[in-house]
Amino acid sequence: MEYLNYSAVIIGSGLSGLYASLKLEQNLSDGKILLITKFDLGESNSRYAQGGIVAVLDENKADSVASHMSDTLGAGAGLSDFNAVKFISEKSDIVIKDLINLGVNFDKNENGELLFTLEGAHSVRRILHCNGDSTGRGIEKQLSKLVSENENITVMQNTIAIELIIDEDMCKGVIIFDGQNYKSVLSENVIIATGGIGQLYKNTTNPLCATGDGLALAYNAGAILQDMEFVQFHPTALAVNSSDANFLISEALRGEGAILVDKNGIPYMDKYHELKDLAPRDIVTRANYEEMSKSKMDYVYLNATVIDADVIQKRFPRISEVCLRNGIDISKDFIPVHPAAHYFMGGVKANVDGRTSIKGLYAIGEVSSTGLHGANRLASNSLLECVVMADALAEYLKNYQQAEIVVNDNIEKIVKKYSQELGFIEYDTDILKSELQDIMWSNVGIIRSEDSLKKANTLLQNLKSKFIRNYKCLNISEYEFKNMLTVAQLIVNSAMNRMESRGAHYREDYPYTKDIAEHNCIVKQQGELSFVR
Repeated sequence: MEYLNYSAVIIGSGLSGLYASLKLEQNLSDGKILLITKFDLGESNSRYAQGGIVAVLDENKADSVASHMSDTLGAGAGLSDFNAVKFISEKSDIVIKDLINLGVNFDKNENGELLFTLEGAHSVRRILHCNGDSTGRGIEKQLSKLVSENENITVMQNTIAIELIIDEDMCKGVIIFDGQNYKSVLSENVIIATGGIGQLYKNTTNPLCATGDGLALAYNAGAILQDMEFVQFHPTALAVNSSDANFLISEALRGEGAILVDKNGIPYMDKYHELKDLAPRDIVTRANYEEMSKSKMDYVYLNATVIDADVIQKRFPRISEVCLRNGIDISKDFIPVHPAAHYFMGGVKANVDGRTSIKGLYAIGEVSSTGLHGANRLASNSLLECVVMADALAEYLKNYQQAEIVVNDNIEKIVKKYSQELGFIEYDTDILKSELQDIMWSNVGIIRSEDSLKKANTLLQNLKSKFIRNYKCLNISEYEFKNMLTVAQLIVNSAMNRMESRGAHYREDYPYTKDIAEHNCIVKQQGELSFVR
C-alpha cells in the first residue's frame, strides 16, 4: 500500500474543512496540506445552509457579545459550555471580516452596508446572508475556489477515510479509499471535518454525504464522543412528492414575518411559546408534529404571503424558485412543510481549537461537540462555529513542524488488513440504508420512549446481522452504511441513557427536565461502549 506524508490531513470539504485548509496553509511552516472529500469539493451540509451566519460585529450597535451569549445559552437548554460560547462569540467579528477579505460577498443595502436578518430565538438582527437565501453556497463557492488555486493544498475527491492510524495512543494518520485503491496517509495532525448525520433519517435536509463517517472514525479509534442523542429536527422542510422533497425552507422566512398555520389558515404557535413562530427549533418542531398528529396530515403550512412580494423575490430567490417548480407561488400560496432531521449537536468531544481526547486528532464543525450548541443549536451558530474552530486550530498548530513518522510493526499491522482479499458478497446498500432510515425516523425521531428505543436497538442489531463486514468493504457505499450502523446505535444508546427531556431530545416517558444538566459522554473501551463522566 502506498504511503503519503503531509503536515496536516483534513477529512471533509464543508466550511470548516475549506477554511481550515486555507488557514493551516498560512500557519504551518511547511504548509503541505491534504484535503480529502467523499464527493466533489465543497459538497457538504455547509453548501445547503440558507439562512445565514451569525455575525456579532462591532458596527452592529444593536448587538453585543453578551446578547448573543444570552441567546445561545438560552437555546442550549442548560448544556452549553459558557467558555466555549464566549470564545466563539468574541471571535465572530475577526473571522467574519476575514471571510470578507477572502472575497465572500455578504448581501448589502444600497449604501453598501451589511444587511442583518433575524432568526428564531435571536433577540436582535445579527445574521448575515449571501445571495438572499444561499449563504452556505456563496461562502463555500469562494473558499473552494481559493483552495483549488492554492498549490500547497492537495485535494483528493471521491475518497473516503476508513480508519485512523493510532499508535502509542496518538493519531499518526489515516487510511483512505477512492473506490479502487487504498492509501495510507501519515501525519501527526489529522482533522475530522465530516459534518453531520442527517442521512440516518428518512426525512432530512442534509445531502447524501451526511452519513456520520467522522463520528464512526473517531469512536472506532477510541475517542470520547458526547451528547449523541441530540439530533435537531428543522421544523420546516418542503413537503412535496418530487426530487425537491425535504428542501429546506429557511427559518429566515419566519424571521421576515412568515407564520405557521393549520389547514384552515389559522396560526397556532401562540399555543406553544411566547415567541410564537420564532421560538427555539425544538419547540417549533414538536408543535408542528403535534398539529400534524391532530389533523392526521403529513404536513402543516407556512404562510409567507404576509411578506411583501418584492422582499420575497429579493431575499428568498432560491426558495421561491424551488417552490414554483412544485406549483407553489409563495407570494400567493401557503407552503406545505414538515419536520426533517437537520443538524447534529452531539459529536466528538473537542475543545474550541478542535483538540480531542486523542493526541494528534482534531474535530471541527458539526462533527465536533464543543458545548456551543448544548442540547439545541441556536439558528446560524453552526457556520460561525465552523470558521472560529478552524481559525483557532490553525492558531494552535502555528509553526508546527512535522516529524518523520516511523512505520513500525503496529502501523504495518493496521495497514495490512486492507491488503487481504474480501469475498465477493456485494450488498444492496440502498435497501439497507432505507431500512435503517425508517428505523431511526419511526423510533428515534422527534418523540422518543424506552419502548421505541428498545425496538430501534433490536431492529438495528438485526440489520447488522445481515451485513457481515468487520472492517474492509467492497465500495464506498458499504463503508458509509457500516458507519451509519455504528452511529445509529450510538444515538440509540445515548438516548436510552438520558432519562429526561432536554432541548431536542424529547422522551414522552420522561417529559420533564432534570434540575442538573449533565453531559452524556461515551467511549469505546475494550471493544465495548461505555458511558463516562
